[in-house]
Amino acid sequence: MLRELGALTRREFIKIVRNPQAIFTSLFLPLVYLLLFGNGFNLNIASYAPPGTPPSVIEALTLAFFRGAPNYYSYFSAGMVGFVAVTSTLFIGANVIFDKLFGIFKRVRGTPAPSAAVFGARLIAGAFQPIVLAFFVLGLALLFGHLPPLNGLHITQSIGVVGAFEILLAIVLVSLMFATAFLTIGILLEVPQIYFAVVNLINLPVLLTSDALYPWGSMPPWLQTASQYNPVSLCVNVLRENFFGASYYPYGPGVYLLGLLAWTGVLVAIAIVLVRRALRPVE
Repeated sequence: MLRELGALTRREFIKIVRNPQAIFTSLFLPLVYLLLFGNGFNLNIASYAPPGTPPSVIEALTLAFFRGAPNYYSYFSAGMVGFVAVTSTLFIGANVIFDKLFGIFKRVRGTPAPSAAVFGARLIAGAFQPIVLAFFVLGLALLFGHLPPLNGLHITQSIGVVGAFEILLAIVLVSLMFATAFLTIGILLEVPQIYFAVVNLINLPVLLTSDALYPWGSMPPWLQTASQYNPVSLCVNVLRENFFGASYYPYGPGVYLLGLLAWTGVLVAIAIVLVRRALRPVE
């Protein structure tokens, strides 16, 4: 199986490399969000404070509002990692459906490669893209912090080896989780319109109930509670604690990683059962 998995994985990566338009679009959209959305909605707590408010009070309000981040843009930059993990995996399942329509998927299924290799190859290639995009986003946000006309990501804590590993693990888990979910949906469905309706039904509630983009201080209490169990929030909390400190979080990064691992494990287990039935040979 390993040989078949390796061959099919190489095939998936070759398809990605030979599609420069998709690569450009994947890189361009995060750039637009960082330039326009992040700068356009860069909330300044001082502008809402009464005249004469001491700077120390404004700083305390800012840190509480953005959970330790020095400004909204820094808070938003970490949240963009979770955002791209969701949005960049949306088309993984769609590609499977289009391959079905053109007969490509049927030819792949006709090879001696087992179903696990067919699924695993697409999953590896699909999860790799959001991981690369996540670090691309962080790199851009840090770069913008050194360009005076723009806002940028300002990290206020030193990140050691353990912290870097926690960040990497959080990004890998959230990318693997959503790649698994959308790939499974693509294997189960046959019609592109139905697929996009289903993934939007998942995509929007997941993003809008997370604290990836919303300022924490602007959320009503019920939404703050709901976001604590959102897998996107779990990933982003790991990043923000390592970037800005753990003072405004009830748990350490390890707890959030365990929650993210539980989400990923449950979805992968469900996917294995569903995909095994969907790709079962017809007798």
